[in-house]
Amino acid sequence: MSLDATDLQAIGLTLRLATATTLLLLLVATPIAWWLARTRSRWAAVVGAVVALPLVLPPTVLGFYLLVVFGPQGWGGRLTQSLGLGLLPFTFGGLLVASVLYSLPFAVQPLQHAFAAIGRAPLEAAATLRARPLDAFFTVALPLARPGFTTAGILAFAHTVGEFGVVLMIGGNIPEQTRVVSTQIYGHVEALEYAQAHWLSAAMLLFSFVVLLALGLLTRRTARLGP
Repeated sequence: MSLDATDLQAIGLTLRLATATTLLLLLVATPIAWWLARTRSRWAAVVGAVVALPLVLPPTVLGFYLLVVFGPQGWGGRLTQSLGLGLLPFTFGGLLVASVLYSLPFAVQPLQHAFAAIGRAPLEAAATLRARPLDAFFTVALPLARPGFTTAGILAFAHTVGEFGVVLMIGGNIPEQTRVVSTQIYGHVEALEYAQAHWLSAAMLLFSFVVLLALGLLTRRTARLGP
């Protein structure tokens, strides 16, 4: 017994979803993390709590509210229909939106810690050389925060690959459209196809180990190199 065509399709869709989610998350999470690391606003705690909600919120709850918001009667659903995008539930676009929201803290928090670790001295030094804030951000802050970006990318990608509840709620389990690895395993078990479930589960187990090993090696390397 080995992986069949439907398993390979699920793996391909999962990798596509994880890649798109990671790229979007790095774009969205960077300004949020920068603001959280630098601001003294009283709203920082509220924004940080909202960003971290997916860490403690059951994924089915998030999936349910996304269904409500982006359904035919929700404001999000009316907006996407008015833009000619149709409805997002049970589409790849819906999976992408849900994945970005669900994995947001896994991108924001490593970036926030990386930006906070930079401190103010390098940016103040850049300012004395007449670098504008935007120039200092791109030429000083981003290079110094590179380990945080690597960690955020790895965690966001891995977390997206392992999603189940939220993708099942918002995407269902439609072959070649929304069926990812986690829902494919669920389908195999539901059909009592334990051998095929073993193959996919073993692949997920190996993937998870490689991710943790890579993070461990990255952390040790960063600690040796120092700030």
